[in-house]
Amino acid sequence: MVTRKRAPKPELRNVAAILNRETAAPAPVASQSVAVDKIQLPKSQPRRYFDPEKLDQLVQSVKEHGILEPLLVRPLGDGDYELVAGERRLRASRELGLAEVPIVVRELDDRQALQVALMENLQREDLNPVEETEAILELLTLALDAPREDVVSLFYQAHHAKHRGQELGQNVLSQLEMVQNVMAGVGRFTIDSFRSSRLPLLNLPEDVLHALRQGKLEYTKAQAIARVKDDKQRTDLLKQVVTKNLPLSEIKTRIQALKSATEAAEETPEKVAAKRWSEIGKRLQKSQIWSDRKKRDRITKLLDELDKLTAE
Repeated sequence: MVTRKRAPKPELRNVAAILNRETAAPAPVASQSVAVDKIQLPKSQPRRYFDPEKLDQLVQSVKEHGILEPLLVRPLGDGDYELVAGERRLRASRELGLAEVPIVVRELDDRQALQVALMENLQREDLNPVEETEAILELLTLALDAPREDVVSLFYQAHHAKHRGQELGQNVLSQLEMVQNVMAGVGRFTIDSFRSSRLPLLNLPEDVLHALRQGKLEYTKAQAIARVKDDKQRTDLLKQVVTKNLPLSEIKTRIQALKSATEAAEETPEKVAAKRWSEIGKRLQKSQIWSDRKKRDRITKLLDELDKLTAE
């Protein structure tokens, strides 16, 4: 497991309001308790991975001290609720076999519930780059009311227009203003820095993304491993990196060795001959051999023989 000190995350500055939507919801009712089996998980969950070790630590904490912070839920009717925030606490409660857990109930529609869940997820201390990127993109899809691929395209559209000196339409400028407002609310990226440092994550191979999402790999190492195109070679290297926690320098050395081995295996006699011919030709152009008549005559004879062989 990769363990490294992270800089404190700034508090989100009311991203809900920044999304330029009427998302204000009624104030939550007082905390109450409800049966654990009355709480359902949402269909759309921002968080996909839970560190088993940290979950075990939370289970032990709940066992000793109980649930210190109520779960945030929304009512579904007939005494059932849907979880909005606090899935780790719910998982710990279920693992311990608790009958009830404290909750705070808020009347939220689907959009508001997802938004709150995303914001809560973004404030986690153990947030990895993949989860952070996906959560921010999800917030932007809510803000712009557009599919994720259109949101991603907007970043590159702005970048290309800037470097080509092109003017953007008013609609695009309005969308970019909303994106900038969300980024300011999150407080960690600009439009350019998110495009350059986080959007490339979306192009990583799935096995590398999976390891990165689980916190087993640093982003710089993930980028290096992703350059290995052969699936088996990449899988083997990824396993070695995770198991041995190899430094980036060693990863690059192994990648170069894989590249050299692959190139050697792919070299046919034709490619070897063509490569040698090219190298000999370059040397002949710079050589002083042409001033030696005997050597010049010998080269001419060899060229004649090659000419005859290739003409057959």
